[in-house]
Amino acid sequence: MSNIAVPTSIKSVLLRHTRGRSNPIEFEGVTDSSESRSMMKGNEFSHMKVGTSPKYGSVSTASVPFNFIGRVQTVLFISWGFICCKVAKDSVLRMDAKLRDNFFYEAFLYYNPLFMVAMMVWLWGVNVWVFLQSRVNFAKVFDLDQNHLTPREIWKIASWMTILVLTSMTAYLYLYSHGEVSLAASQPVLLYCTLPLLLVFPFDVLYASSRFFFIRTLIRLTIPLQPITFADFFVADVLTSMAKVISDIERSTCRMYNRQVATIAWFEADDICGSHSIWIPCFLAFPYFCRFLQCLRQYYDTREMTSLSNALKYATSFPVIFLSALKYHVLPEMWHGVYRPLWLLCSVINSCFSFYWDVSRDWDLGFFSGSFKSRNPLLRTNLLYNNKWVYYWAISSNLLLRCAWTYKLSAHLRHNYLTVFTFSGLEMLRRFQWIFFRVENEYNKMLTRTSLQVPMKEMTIEAERLLSPSHHVV
Repeated sequence: MSNIAVPTSIKSVLLRHTRGRSNPIEFEGVTDSSESRSMMKGNEFSHMKVGTSPKYGSVSTASVPFNFIGRVQTVLFISWGFICCKVAKDSVLRMDAKLRDNFFYEAFLYYNPLFMVAMMVWLWGVNVWVFLQSRVNFAKVFDLDQNHLTPREIWKIASWMTILVLTSMTAYLYLYSHGEVSLAASQPVLLYCTLPLLLVFPFDVLYASSRFFFIRTLIRLTIPLQPITFADFFVADVLTSMAKVISDIERSTCRMYNRQVATIAWFEADDICGSHSIWIPCFLAFPYFCRFLQCLRQYYDTREMTSLSNALKYATSFPVIFLSALKYHVLPEMWHGVYRPLWLLCSVINSCFSFYWDVSRDWDLGFFSGSFKSRNPLLRTNLLYNNKWVYYWAISSNLLLRCAWTYKLSAHLRHNYLTVFTFSGLEMLRRFQWIFFRVENEYNKMLTRTSLQVPMKEMTIEAERLLSPSHHVV
């Protein structure tokens, strides 16, 4: 393993510092020196087990106490968030009661998807923090060097995203409630322009390497012309949980482009950005289509039939999305008599298929094999997390949340915004939970491959020694 060249182009999204070091990239302490190579041969497997990283030294040093400046920043963030919430609440109560619900839904359409993006970044920081505290060496799983972002840096990004979105929403509600409609309409437009500009900002600030890698990853997701890495399909799977977020961003952008911000005339179903828009189901299906193409690319590279089965799993989401969208294009009796039962059937098939794949393939648990002979019934022999109950909890909660997935993904339910908000948040939590066991399973496989490779190499050397003529005395 110590002589294997690690491609420097494989990095993980949101996991690198802005500035790298001038020396050659090191991988778990490996350098080009012969001394380092000899040390790696003896210590590589033990490093993989304890999950250490040169940057952190050991998992016990992963949690760094907040310094004084960090505490002040935390207090300021919380105080500003409280002020924004108070001003937003007073602004909503100031509006006319007849228009309040409609206008609140419009504000929800603009700002809910961005809040969900910030929430996913917060949760990813928690994932990384737990990995550092546990025996799961996520840096090896993603082929990272020692310059990846720390949990505190990820949370700092999430904090600024949350504050920006909350400030823009407060200004939007305050200006509209005080009669400044044109200024209110400019707030979401400015926000939707600012965030992409920060993402593509060309200078070496704001974690530039992480931002640029994220952009490259999105391009690779759209056009999978190269072999799929773990980071590629990992990000694509996360985006499938954000399909509703992507669809809402499209609707918000459509309204801004057509100058329909801070109005309520758009509630007509035949509006250009309304319920009849064909782009809504297309953007809902887009992450699943990208993941579908990735599976086909994996089959092209490996010829493994499991890749085709995985592609079929993602293909079962397309009937759910497009049958749901037919509600706005067919007569009510046709919807209730024909298409709604078909939609329910496709939803059940997709939920069951996805649940099976999560537990049996992504997590590699023995739930469906019904094995009670191992020391971990219905699970697997090697568990890296200490508490077994979390695995049983993950299996049961994943089943419930997979069923809820069809509700939040369905195009004909998009106006039930509070319910959609709840189920979208639950889907984020399901994906947050999925990440723990998906990365753990991948690291488990790396441990297994390493433990098998070392004895095989020793056996090969011993066989050559025994077969050598110099070791035979006639």
